[in-house]
Amino acid sequence: MKNRLAATQTQSQGLNAQVLQSIRLLGLTGLELEQELAEALAQNPMLEREEEAPLPMPEQAPEARAAQEAAAFDELPEFGGAIGTRSTGFDPEEGEDRLSRIANPVSADPALRVLEGLAMELKPADLAIAAAWLERTTDAGYLAGDRDALDAEITAALGLRKGRAEAIRQRLLHGAPAGLAAADLRECLLAQIHDLPTRDPGVALARAMIDRSLDLVAKRDWPALAAAHAAPMEALRVAARLIQSLNPKPGEPLLADEAVHVLPDVVAWRADGRWQVALNPQAAPRVRVATEYESALAEAGDHPGVGQLKALMNEARWLARGIAQRHETLIKVARAIVARQPAFLERGEEAMLPLTLKDIAADVGVHESTVSRITTGKYLQTPRGLFELKRFFGVRLEGSAIAGAAVKALVKKLIDAELPDAPLADDVLVALLARRGVQVARRTVAKYREQLNIPPARQRGHAARAA
Repeated sequence: MKNRLAATQTQSQGLNAQVLQSIRLLGLTGLELEQELAEALAQNPMLEREEEAPLPMPEQAPEARAAQEAAAFDELPEFGGAIGTRSTGFDPEEGEDRLSRIANPVSADPALRVLEGLAMELKPADLAIAAAWLERTTDAGYLAGDRDALDAEITAALGLRKGRAEAIRQRLLHGAPAGLAAADLRECLLAQIHDLPTRDPGVALARAMIDRSLDLVAKRDWPALAAAHAAPMEALRVAARLIQSLNPKPGEPLLADEAVHVLPDVVAWRADGRWQVALNPQAAPRVRVATEYESALAEAGDHPGVGQLKALMNEARWLARGIAQRHETLIKVARAIVARQPAFLERGEEAMLPLTLKDIAADVGVHESTVSRITTGKYLQTPRGLFELKRFFGVRLEGSAIAGAAVKALVKKLIDAELPDAPLADDVLVALLARRGVQVARRTVAKYREQLNIPPARQRGHAARAA
């Protein structure tokens, strides 16, 4: 058989670099976008960051506008101190931005948050030592290796005098959370109980039990503990309950806090009888081509070396356009979602309506995949709390005009309101839902009840009688 070369003609469609970049930008979270922009600004001198523009306001008198803003933000939930501060009111003379009450971005890195807490107490050199210890600490909060070996490693790396690294570790150990950077469980628990007053019941005995008999505490060997500490059984049990209240994994709460540190991408509030939606400027950075470079290149003509600069300018223009398109798509999708789910925003979970990606794609005039990308990892701040945009989508149950999430919320509401000695069986819940115009099968109610970790009616009745 002879090999032959033949030319054929086919049609194919490809995506150019700009389109691919725009698609990728849609899927970035606010934090990822900020990181990408930081890199681009550092590498491309043609780029510059735009100043945050004030949010659009309806045309009205300044006094009315200020009162409207204050009233709208009074509806927004308070943020806890862990994720930022909330201003106390709107001051039109100061020109406060309407989104200043949204939490400022806080690092999701647990170690960095610990260092931020120490920044007011420790000098920069000591913070560097603390950072070195945290780099050598596991997620559970314990040292990832032998304490003496790690001490020697940090001392040598930072050129410290003997004992300095250990002194900073002790500061971590007895800081917040207590027990962090402990060498073992004994040291971790002793650090947590160290500051409790010895006059409190069980504290002194608990310290002694942790220090000398932690293995017996774990085994609940009461006779051995009584002999070792010459204490009555009741005193041992009080001390043991105190030990059980301590946290054996002090690093885990820091990891759990990561979910709280979310900066909303969009904010919705009700004003003037309708829902307003706007991008959060803190989560929607913008860039542009530096005007001085643009004018200089326009005058340079075909001067040698201009080609590379023009390539950088084109990259800057593509990135600026891609980011602007991302923000435009995000606000359009968010407004379409809010327009479709006002009942949820006003009455809560039980008023959630069925909504699909296809519905929003049709409203906005984009593909479903675009809606999927732009709603993943993006959050909307509402008077009811912070929600991922994906949260507003829900399938329609057969025979029902509301979403499955709303049915689940109604099931929980009915069970919460039941009499302790007369719990509602699943078939009764089905009948009660039917009276509200919600037609669902018994197995659907059982499924939602199980997802809510609510036991069947018989078990709830037994638990009520036992109590």
